Amino acid sequence: MLSVRERELLIELWDKLIPVAEDIGSEALLRMFTTFPKTKTYFSHLDLSAQSEALRSIGKNIIEAIADGTRHIGTAQFTSNLSYLSRFHAYQLRIHPTNFKLFNHCMLVTLACYLGEEFSPYAHAATDKYLSAYAAVLAEKFR
Repeated sequence: MLSVRERELLIELWDKLIPVAEDIGSEALLRMFTTFPKTKTYFSHLDLSAQSEALRSIGKNIIEAIADGTRHIGTAQFTSNLSYLSRFHAYQLRIHPTNFKLFNHCMLVTLACYLGEEFSPYAHAATDKYLSAYAAVLAEKFR
């Protein structure tokens, strides 16, 4: 699915984002909640305003999990490492898999805004492929 170069690029890219995980993650979530308001239903008990502690915390967790996943893409560990998150999203949070695709789109827009020229078409394509694979694994238990 991803070439060796794409995997290396993704590891490098996501490692760079870990120090700003709260900012990137919360911005992508806020984008999703603003653009696709129905996605807020899963988080109605939280303060989802810009820069809220809840939004920043969830955003940070998401970015760190995505960054960690880059190290395992293309291996059997990728699916096994995400199985807990897949079960959690399907059985406890009951988040519909369509929302993962919506979030991926918002993440790509956020990365393009944040990284600018550094987010080349090649990096964009690799990130899109990776996020699609990640979302597919998260959606596995929902079926």
